[in-house]
Amino acid sequence: MSKSSNYARVKFVLKMIGNIETIIKRHGSISDSLEDDIEAKPAILMSLMQIGETINKIDTDILEEYFLIDDAKGAYNVRNFIAHDYEGVNIQLIELLLEDNIPKLKSKFIDILTELNQN
Repeated sequence: MSKSSNYARVKFVLKMIGNIETIIKRHGSISDSLEDDIEAKPAILMSLMQIGETINKIDTDILEEYFLIDDAKGAYNVRNFIAHDYEGVNIQLIELLLEDNIPKLKSKFIDILTELNQN
């Protein structure tokens, strides 16, 4: 895969994380964002699905370099979980994911983007 494809995918993941952060900020908290809001909850879930799908397409070498293999598998599993059982999504698990995993993922993807810019 080309450097430009990986670069575009990394930027897209960061854009989706930024979208999630914007939604949470507008609603004041993660839990308020995930309540039965007509826009926020579906938008967050769709962004998580897009993150999982996109990470799955990034070169394995890059993911391994940043210790993201398990994160990549987890992100794709979250994507599958949401896509195949949308009505049964456990919102408490999504809330924990947003609190714990997304900030760490963002940090790693910023590092990847920085390195791709330098090469």
